[in-house]
Amino acid sequence: MNPTVITAENLTRRFDDNVAVNNLSLEVYAGEIFGFLGHNGAGKTTTIRLLNGVLEAHSGSIRILGMDPLTDGPSLRARTGVLTESASLDARLTARYNLNIYADLFGVPCNKVAFRVSELLEFFGLSEYADDKVETYSTGMRQRLALARTLLHDPEILFLDEPTSGLDPLATHQVNELITNLANEKGRTVFLCTHNLVEAQKLCDRVAVMEYGRLVALGTPADLAQQYIRRFDVDIETAPDQMGIALDLLSNASSLTQGLPRQINGSITITVTGREVIPDLLSFLVNQGIRVFQFIAHEPTLEDVYFALHGEKEVLQ
Repeated sequence: MNPTVITAENLTRRFDDNVAVNNLSLEVYAGEIFGFLGHNGAGKTTTIRLLNGVLEAHSGSIRILGMDPLTDGPSLRARTGVLTESASLDARLTARYNLNIYADLFGVPCNKVAFRVSELLEFFGLSEYADDKVETYSTGMRQRLALARTLLHDPEILFLDEPTSGLDPLATHQVNELITNLANEKGRTVFLCTHNLVEAQKLCDRVAVMEYGRLVALGTPADLAQQYIRRFDVDIETAPDQMGIALDLLSNASSLTQGLPRQINGSITITVTGREVIPDLLSFLVNQGIRVFQFIAHEPTLEDVYFALHGEKEVLQ
C-alpha cells in the first residue's frame, strides 16, 4: 500500500448551528484518485477548505504530506494544487498574463515560466487565444484555463472540484485522461469532488460518500456495490423455441431469483438474489437443457450505490 498523504481525524467544522463537517476521519494514499461525493450541502467544499488551511476546524486534526495546513500553509501550498468550483480568474487580463502571475506566486523558476505556460496553453487548446482577455472566453475555456493554472507548479496533490464542469465531451475526455495520467504515470494524488457518478466510477480508485456533513461510505466502487446492493439483473438470450420453457423454469427458481422474469426485446431479464448465485443460475438453465446464447450480468454501478445510500433503492439492512 502506498504511503498516506492526507489524513483527517475526527474533523468537525460548524457554522453557527449548522455542522458542515461532522467527525470526519479518512486517509488518502499517494498516487490514488480519491473521489469525494455528495449532494450540495454535504460538506465537500468545506472539507477541501479545511484540508487546505483556508478554514480552521473546531475539533480534530489534519495532516497533508506530514504538514498541518494551518501552521505550514505556505510550504504545503507549494506542493498542492487547488481547482475551485468557480474559475476565479482575472477576466480583465489575458490567459497568458493570468498564468504568468500565478507562476510567479507558485514559485515556478523564472527560466521555466514561458515554456511551462506555453506548454499548458497548448495542452488545453488555448494557444490561439492566449493573448485574448479572459472576459471573452466561454465557460469551458475558462475552466480549461483554471485547470492549467492549477498544474503550473506540478503539484504532488491536486484538489479538483468539478474539474469537467462546463466542458464539451472532447475536453472532458481530455481532462479525464490527464487525471488518470497524473495518478498512474506521475504518481500524483488526486482528490476529486464530482457530481458525475459515471465519471467517478471510471476514474476513482476509492470513493467517500458524504451526507449532511457525515461520512456514510468509504471504499472502492466495487466493494461498495457488493456491500450496499443486494439485487443484480441478468439478461439471458435463449434459443427462440425455448423461450417459453426458460420463462417457466425461471418463474419457479425462487431460491436463486427475486420476482418474475421479464421478456424484453427477445431476451429474458431476471433479478437474482446476489452475485454469488449467478453461476448457479446459468448451470440451472443448462442442466435443464436450455441453450443459452448470451448471459449478461449487470454489475451495480456507483450510481446504484449512491442512490441506495440516500434511500432511493434497496440497501442491505
